[in-house]
Amino acid sequence: MHQPADPSASRDPLDPYVRVRGAREHNLRGVDVDIPRDALTVFTGVSGSGKSSLAFGTLYAEAQRRYFESVAPYARRLIHQVGAPKVDSVTGLPPAVSLEQRRSSPGSRSSVGTVTLLSNSLRMLYSRAGTYPPGAGRLDSDAFSPNTAAGACPSCHGLGRIHRTSEELLVPDPDLSIRQGAIAAWPGAWQGKNLRDILETLGHDVDRPWRELPAGDREWILFTEEQPVVTVHPVREADRIQRPYQGTYMSAHRYVMRTFSDSRSATLRARAERFLSDAPCPVCEGRRLRPEALAVTFAGRTIAQLAGLALTELDGVLASAQVEGEAARVLAEDLRSRIGPVVELGLGYLSLDRTAPSLSAGELQRLRLATQLRSGLFGVVYVLDEPSAGLHPADTEALLGVLDRLKEAGNTVFVVEHHLDVVRHADWLVDVGPLAGEHGGQVLYSGPPQQLAGVAESATARHLFAADATGPGVRRPVREATGAVRLRGVDRHNLRNVDAVFPLGVFTAVTGVSGSGKSTLVGQALAQEVADRLAEPGFPVRRLVEVDQKPIGRTPRSNLATYTGLFDVVRRLFTAAPEAGARGWKAGRFSFNVAGGRCETCQGEGFVSVELLFLPSTYAPCPECAGARYNAETLEVRYAGLNIAEVLALTVEAAAGFFAEVPAAARRLRALQDIGLGYLRLGQPATELSGGEAQRIKLATELHGASPARRAGGGMRRDHTLYLLDEPTTGLHPADVRVLLGQLHGLVDAGHSVVVVEHDMAVVAGADWVIDLGPGGGTEGGRIVAAGTPAQVAAAPGTRTAGYLARALGR
Repeated sequence: MHQPADPSASRDPLDPYVRVRGAREHNLRGVDVDIPRDALTVFTGVSGSGKSSLAFGTLYAEAQRRYFESVAPYARRLIHQVGAPKVDSVTGLPPAVSLEQRRSSPGSRSSVGTVTLLSNSLRMLYSRAGTYPPGAGRLDSDAFSPNTAAGACPSCHGLGRIHRTSEELLVPDPDLSIRQGAIAAWPGAWQGKNLRDILETLGHDVDRPWRELPAGDREWILFTEEQPVVTVHPVREADRIQRPYQGTYMSAHRYVMRTFSDSRSATLRARAERFLSDAPCPVCEGRRLRPEALAVTFAGRTIAQLAGLALTELDGVLASAQVEGEAARVLAEDLRSRIGPVVELGLGYLSLDRTAPSLSAGELQRLRLATQLRSGLFGVVYVLDEPSAGLHPADTEALLGVLDRLKEAGNTVFVVEHHLDVVRHADWLVDVGPLAGEHGGQVLYSGPPQQLAGVAESATARHLFAADATGPGVRRPVREATGAVRLRGVDRHNLRNVDAVFPLGVFTAVTGVSGSGKSTLVGQALAQEVADRLAEPGFPVRRLVEVDQKPIGRTPRSNLATYTGLFDVVRRLFTAAPEAGARGWKAGRFSFNVAGGRCETCQGEGFVSVELLFLPSTYAPCPECAGARYNAETLEVRYAGLNIAEVLALTVEAAAGFFAEVPAAARRLRALQDIGLGYLRLGQPATELSGGEAQRIKLATELHGASPARRAGGGMRRDHTLYLLDEPTTGLHPADVRVLLGQLHGLVDAGHSVVVVEHDMAVVAGADWVIDLGPGGGTEGGRIVAAGTPAQVAAAPGTRTAGYLARALGR
């Protein structure tokens, strides 16, 4: 246990330590810790122990607060709404740069080029050193950007693709009449009935089969931009009075396009997308730019062609290009120097035009890290959130080199990390624990990694210094497959005519370096093949469950309780309370999503958005309800001594005890605990959850749905289910990985199949079957280089995975 140093040292301007005193953010228990500057420090501990609360919630947040305090008084006034971290003092803290794995998804116009700023350099190269057609004037760099009015193709507005509807999509069954629902794209319920009644009022035959209507009428009904207003006289129904009303007609095309572009509902947008065809823009042919920009070349290629190359190929083109003039030479060399760190971090398979939403959180963070290598900053603290996430062990070695270079440039590097190779590489360890949530929040050790071995309470020490040093893998006999799903001639992204066999009834791990095609093979090719064949007689798989890392919600309004269905149970309990019954309140009163019981200042979010003008907007606790989400009257109702806001503040572990006598709640909470999420709060906003946590919540919800209790009622466990997971151990401490693996192997033991895309060699070593892709990423990958049992793949030639897997197997 760390002993605080002499307080007088904190006033020494030459003191080489960042000294934290009394940190109480989230579950931290008055933590005192000293961390050296100009060193690589790794924060370790089980998931939910408090390490992120110390690194990000305390150290980075305090550095950010100090920066805000130094700017204009107006900005300071806004910052006061956000609040300061709960800590007595922090001394010796330099300015900080956060490279956290952002939870929000970047926009569709964001790309590898915009994230790394490489697009700026490439546009400047074309503007200043490009080969122009005879007589053409020089274009500014903005003219080469699809995100500016000067450069974007006017037809597709720089997106490269257009969405269109067609009669075949809008009316899939032309034998139906309008009254029978021929226009499938129309909204359901009253709104669709309203449009039908308007058409009938306009004189159209809504009872005649669609195919028998005149072509001109069909065209007008589906595609008109007119919006006539008519008086509708509804058909009277015996049980309700319906008065005439003014109805406005909207064509099916107009409804679909407006819903797809403007609706905030992901469900409605997804439904609208079913009636759209997505095709390359016919004007720019998917290249996103105006013709005059595409007429300029460098090394014989347009900017769209270079932006479509993998970065390793782009570097080769720049290296061999015959450049004329000092400006061209300098710009080409600058671009190559910026590409270097991205390739070094194992991302050379990406192209500049690869859209940011298609990247993983780990890829995005490493792109920003590569950009920082070129920033030239000195004397700052870099705070990183699991930079090894999504990295093959071979790529992790390059990451360690990058972290060392940041340190050698005169900076301090703080890393929250679970990967044991990164932990061993650290100059200093801060181990937080011993467990998660209220059982954690203590600094168990702060010092050089080697001395952690003597800390008996540390879960990290048990894995870091384990005799075999292979982490959480559990050796078990290899299971025999009960069948197989065969893929033939897969041709997607970088996969070229790939044949693959996925055995059933076993645990399969798909491995390979970043960009080798793992997610494409599993998440797209295998998922589609199985989905297409589920209804096929004799096909052994009856259900497909894909558990991805997409957020369970995109605003603070979505949380753990709402996603799992637990919130419905909680609201029913509060509705049954005597105080609620006396006031005549229904379950809606206890929803923070509707008016009545919620706090109207924050509309039930518990937070208000604070606009910072020159900085990204942020959330601050609501000044009226202080984050409770409900108004004072609603909070007067209690169940077993707690109001509903206090129930939402419980951790899963605490709630399991609180609701022990409520079977519907206890089952859901047990599933979350069994998968290692006991430290999360019931009301924890979706925006605060990592991708790995979101994935495990989805898996727990699925496991609850497939529980023995549900099976007794004719549930789903009897059906052979194929589970597909993409890096399920992301963000997990080795101790938590063991818990998760127990659940996944339990599914296989129950007769199901599990396929995981995974980089953790300890997990791969415990699989029954391994499929390794490679040998490299991007165009250098896309092939199956080895397949077999872990022992067979560990001995296979020509694969970068073999050596690391052999080490995990203890060979």
